[in-house]
Amino acid sequence: MNAIPIQSRFRIFYEVVVNSLAASLVNNFVWFSLTFWVYLETKSVLTTSVMAGVYSGTVALTGFFLGTVVDRYSKKKAMLFSSLSSLLLYAAAFILFVTTPLSVFRNSQSPSLWIFVLLALLGAIADNLRSIALSTLVSVLLPEEERDRANGVVGTATGVSFLASSIFSGLAIGYLGMFWMLAVALGLTILVIIHLIFRSIPEQNLSHGEEQAPSFDVRKTVHIIREIPGLFGLIFFNCFNNFLGGVFMALMDAYGLSLVSVQIWGLLWGFLSLGFIIGGIAVARKGLGNNPLRTLFLTNLIMWAVCCVFTLHASVVLLSTGLLVYMLLVPVIEAAEQTIVQKVIPPEKQGRVFGFTQSIEQAAAPVTALFIGPIAQYVFIPYLTTGPGVEWMGPWFGTGPDRGMALIFTLTGIIGLLVTLLAMRSRAYHRLVTHYQ
Repeated sequence: MNAIPIQSRFRIFYEVVVNSLAASLVNNFVWFSLTFWVYLETKSVLTTSVMAGVYSGTVALTGFFLGTVVDRYSKKKAMLFSSLSSLLLYAAAFILFVTTPLSVFRNSQSPSLWIFVLLALLGAIADNLRSIALSTLVSVLLPEEERDRANGVVGTATGVSFLASSIFSGLAIGYLGMFWMLAVALGLTILVIIHLIFRSIPEQNLSHGEEQAPSFDVRKTVHIIREIPGLFGLIFFNCFNNFLGGVFMALMDAYGLSLVSVQIWGLLWGFLSLGFIIGGIAVARKGLGNNPLRTLFLTNLIMWAVCCVFTLHASVVLLSTGLLVYMLLVPVIEAAEQTIVQKVIPPEKQGRVFGFTQSIEQAAAPVTALFIGPIAQYVFIPYLTTGPGVEWMGPWFGTGPDRGMALIFTLTGIIGLLVTLLAMRSRAYHRLVTHYQ
């Protein structure tokens, strides 16, 4: 690798990022389109909620295994396996769709519907193997001083994928239907595979252990992480942040729709997605500084401080401003975590560590989302609708169901702010800073 000029390594990296962007766009496009289509066909909110829960749970459960696969095989093989898996699963879903009467899919209890959903879900989740491989490829291709900016490029690509797939999925289902959506997905996935086949990704100095079958050894992964002082603390800090983030996952749409129409809310999220792209570009241009860990925690302080105030009044302008700041900061936080892992963990072990962190962190938000709904419905909303909060908080905070949800957001921001301040004073934080430097 050292013999390859830095310009050539960057060229290879950007080619792989473009290929991964195309693959991610297709997979997000399929999943978003499927969610819209299933709701329109079944008119069942419960069905789409179950789909979201199954998706999040499957992502959490598969991270351990996918990370091990990335470490066992070359990054190119892992990425090809990811796209080939998606292709085969989408092809099976397409065959099932064209051979099944449409009326069958309108029954939310139909086995054919859930087999169809499962095939498409697994095809989309196969992209996680590629995303883990891409994070480790940053360490393989690029020198340490360039990795934070490279992670910013990856974050920008993720934002572009999310924004484009959000827009195109609605248009595809609205104007083309499921048949042509799947046909387009299959065609684009084939193009992604062909493009990647002819790309050379040098990994001469990296050992994979391909002679062994991929193993699912969580204990070994835990041992790798424990060897780095303070790294477990960082992982569980991010896990706790995602745990709090589940509050927004569960209640934000309901709160936003209490302020504006569904059309405005959808357009607003399209605009807010630009924040993710801009945040990634900022990291790609400016980097994360000499201490990415400090940058990560300072960014969290800003994010949670904003969450404390962006619902203090029932204002869509205040809400939009807070969400935009939130979206701008997320790529910085993710790039910082990736940069830290890429430095303190050897490249041949990074796959399983990234997979482990993905599983742990992704598992947190759905757990919160499951129990915060009943808490909001039976505690906070009554408190500011008919309860004692009407007299105590009503004159300055407002009353009604929307203000009950707003109070949860404010308390979540305060908790996040306090936990971040405590974490910055912890022994794990200072040990990891010292080890990183």
